[in-house]
Amino acid sequence: MNVNLTGMYLAARSAFAQMRQQSPGGGRIINNGSIAAHVPRPNSAPYAATKAAITGLTRSLSLDGRAFDIACGQIDIGNAQTPMVEDLARRHAELNPEAEPMHSFDVADAARSVLHMANLPPEANVQFMTVMATKMPYIGRG
Repeated sequence: MNVNLTGMYLAARSAFAQMRQQSPGGGRIINNGSIAAHVPRPNSAPYAATKAAITGLTRSLSLDGRAFDIACGQIDIGNAQTPMVEDLARRHAELNPEAEPMHSFDVADAARSVLHMANLPPEANVQFMTVMATKMPYIGRG
């Protein structure tokens, strides 16, 4: 809760205040969401709840930022190949040897997606973006 929600709220609040005061005004905030806000894994209530809250924060900042030329968007990243996801995939395979392996994608692709959002001109915004492994079971995971 402290990192995923409170930390992101405090960082956004500080950025918003700076962007309102700077000359020229405005800026862009990109929040790190998660597909877990939409389709959580089992036993992930705290994580899923914080990421759902980030979606609300993103929408509120987008609305409140309009008057100050502050854009806010959110990227929901699936199983990017990080040590954490690699460990999750290993544990998944150990617990479910007959299951399909966890699909993941290069973390550099996630970084390029954030860079795309950041490099848009002030009059354009990606409100929400989901980037994930093509075969990840997000679609229809239920």
